[in-house]
Amino acid sequence: MNVFSWLNAQLLKMKWLWDLVELLVVKVFGLSLETRIGGSIHFFIYDTIKIFILLSVMIYIISYIQSYFPPERTKKLIGGMGGIKGNALGALLGILTPFCSCSSIPIFVGFVSAGLPLGATFSFLISSPMIDLASLMLLMSFFGTKIAIVYVAVGVIVSIIGGALINRLKMEEYVEAYVWGVESIDSEIEKMDYKDRAQFAKEQVKDIINRVWPYILIGVGIGAGIHNWIPQSIIEKILGEGNPFSVLIATFIGIPIYADIFGTIPIAEALIAKGVGIGTVVSFMMGVTTLSLPSLIMLSKVVKPKLLATFVIIVTIGIIIVGYGLNAFSFLLI
Repeated sequence: MNVFSWLNAQLLKMKWLWDLVELLVVKVFGLSLETRIGGSIHFFIYDTIKIFILLSVMIYIISYIQSYFPPERTKKLIGGMGGIKGNALGALLGILTPFCSCSSIPIFVGFVSAGLPLGATFSFLISSPMIDLASLMLLMSFFGTKIAIVYVAVGVIVSIIGGALINRLKMEEYVEAYVWGVESIDSEIEKMDYKDRAQFAKEQVKDIINRVWPYILIGVGIGAGIHNWIPQSIIEKILGEGNPFSVLIATFIGIPIYADIFGTIPIAEALIAKGVGIGTVVSFMMGVTTLSLPSLIMLSKVVKPKLLATFVIIVTIGIIIVGYGLNAFSFLLI
């Protein structure tokens, strides 16, 4: 085993934690991992601790980096770029903001009221809940580097194309009138030293963990149930590669669910273990994170029905294309 493989196993996949939890379940609880109860308990404890450790570390690092890009600077960056460059920058800046879809909407309103291009703000709105650096590390830990990079890459592509199409359709008139009147305060960019940035990063860790922990526990619980209690034959029949509608089903199952990407990863892990195609799983994750029903209800308060419908249709079509595409070329990711 080379150094990279060892680091990957111990730092990302946390094999040491797997072994510790196995000792707890087998020696202390007296359960075998081969039993449904033993396997479920191991899955729940191991995945929960692993996600919280990785998430805390990555949010701290990302927030430290994010402290160099306050909203005022972000507005100036995006505002100075139009066209596809603005969409690309909006999508990339979304990666630096580990927010769920509902949390991204107030920022979206602020960007629109500041006069930023509508397409670029929608690129941000799509990418922010769907992809970020913390989720990249979690995806690498659970599914490996190839799948993690592909997920982020297709997420960025969907965000850029989605925002570009909305920009091309010239739909500014379908933003609610009051949004344009929201006062945009261009305050001076606060100067921060390394202590201020470290404190900011700590506060972000506490804030985000406090907001996402219920969804993580629910997601891990669902993942444990799928992994140990639902027969593989049932999962394959509904979401397996033999069902030509699996991507469509996964996408539309995900839309009513409200969770962030950290809560969907344990479910995705369990689905892949049951033989579900990677494209189908990715479509489910993107449907949950980008088109959750609560976020669409919130978005309906700031944009008119025609723009909301356009956003949903563009993103849904993008997610479905990505799902079928990844399923078709999944052999390249193995």
